[in-house]
Amino acid sequence: MLGIEVGLYRKGVKALYNQSKSFHLQKDESSIESPLHYIYTYACHEDEAELCDLELRSLLGDSPQTRYLKSHIAISPDRSPFMHYRIAIQYEASTLEQLERIVQSIELEDQTFKLMCIDAEQLFTYEEKRLLERRIGMNIKGTAHMKQPQMLLGLTFADQRWIVGECIASEPIWLHHNDKPKHYSTALSTRVARAVANIAVPQPLGVTMIDPCCGIGTVLIEALSMGIEVEGYDLNPLAVQGARENLLYYGMPDIVKIADMRTLEGRYHALVLDLPYNLCSVLSEQARLEMLASAQRLAKRVLVLATEPIQESIEAVGLHVLEVCHIRKGKFVRYLFICQSYKLI
Repeated sequence: MLGIEVGLYRKGVKALYNQSKSFHLQKDESSIESPLHYIYTYACHEDEAELCDLELRSLLGDSPQTRYLKSHIAISPDRSPFMHYRIAIQYEASTLEQLERIVQSIELEDQTFKLMCIDAEQLFTYEEKRLLERRIGMNIKGTAHMKQPQMLLGLTFADQRWIVGECIASEPIWLHHNDKPKHYSTALSTRVARAVANIAVPQPLGVTMIDPCCGIGTVLIEALSMGIEVEGYDLNPLAVQGARENLLYYGMPDIVKIADMRTLEGRYHALVLDLPYNLCSVLSEQARLEMLASAQRLAKRVLVLATEPIQESIEAVGLHVLEVCHIRKGKFVRYLFICQSYKLI
């Protein structure tokens, strides 16, 4: 019938978001190899399905199944705007009867716990979830506490197995970033910006990133909140002023300067270029080529956001397009080009 793996992962303490607008980095596990495997559950709107798939592959190294992904990589589910839960595979069984016996070995001593049934490979009704939680939970040695448990355990069915293990729920940090004081109608949504930052820098440790057309700092805010070392530049003084106000609002450092990206120097591991596209920022083909050439010069891994297919222009400046992702919002389509410079840094 169903099967279960449960892994008691005792290390990862989830970084909580400080809603009083003080800045801190998430240092839980940015991305580490683990002897355990994990089930990550996720959901996305069909308009962002390609973006979700690409982000999860970038973070976890494999393509997701419907509603879940299994990986040996340990990251906080807060990293992704699409992840909901991470369940460590600590105990598993092919049937519920086997699982009932296996979880009897879980001894939580004085710790309180809550067992939560989570949809993955199989969907459950509300009533089915409560029945499964009671059936399995009554075999765990510990004190159940529904409101403020010391440990959250997940129960799910994935890879044709029943699984139980320590569970971490995602905190939707990016939603708090919708409250920033300065906005652009054409700016990326916080969900898209966070996913783009993750695709650019899946593993932040020791990696530098640049956003040379940062606008009001939407990508910068998401990157900083995940511990990514990033710098921002923009040619428009009003945009830089807006970005500084937004960063200050969240207690983040001022990492933006006024500059034309075509004059920038230096080397970075990753670059995110959101090409201007509104009526006040119409680019000539020559200007676009110059910006793309600068991106190729500044970083090896380059992500380009555009509102039209510009692969020919990208390839013309010495960037190799590895993948193209379409981000839709109704009839409006953004193209996300994941590129690599032919020149090694």
